[in-house]
Amino acid sequence: MVARKLTRTFGSTHAVRGVDLDVAYGESVVIFGHNGAGKTTLLKLLATLLRPTTGQLRLAGIDPTRDATGARRRIGVVAHQTYLYGDLTALENLIYYGRLYGLTQPEARGRQLLGRVGLGQRASARVGTLSRGQQQRVALARALLHEPPILLLDEPDTGLDADGQAVLADLIADHRAAGGTTVLTTHSVDRGLALADTAVLLTAGRLTRTAPTKEWA
Repeated sequence: MVARKLTRTFGSTHAVRGVDLDVAYGESVVIFGHNGAGKTTLLKLLATLLRPTTGQLRLAGIDPTRDATGARRRIGVVAHQTYLYGDLTALENLIYYGRLYGLTQPEARGRQLLGRVGLGQRASARVGTLSRGQQQRVALARALLHEPPILLLDEPDTGLDADGQAVLADLIADHRAAGGTTVLTTHSVDRGLALADTAVLLTAGRLTRTAPTKEWA
């Protein structure tokens, strides 16, 4: 993933200012910053949910302004919203999204991922009846359905208990070991440092610091 001079304005407000970001295959990057620093806006730009006012972006070598569909097929996103349907079961949600991604066996893939996030026994439960942490686990499974090379995770630890946080750490580690790229945000500095190789600090929309997580203090 390569971002060059990414900028996003809302009227006279500069939410993201000239961000340069390079994330290699097999690398995990955590973005730190206070509320209002622009973390969510930056993640939305990387996820192609917002168009940059200026700047360039390449996702797995693809320019999303030229091939938005191709770029989006290469990313998995966990946002503040789970993008799950409360009236559908956990498995039905994954089957639905799996079909959108063109999977040939969406049910089998959905069951596999529900087991991986520790919800194999809750496959038939309606999402609206699940706890916030359980819904977050289903959202993580949704993001992984199509085996994207890039994961973009905006506060993926929201609502997760200790077991859920361990599941999240395992998913990111497995993704990284398979050569995948991960960019995430979190309010927990300790957790973010444990999940990533590199940390960056966003201040008023600008990247003001970049360092390996083992050197972050």
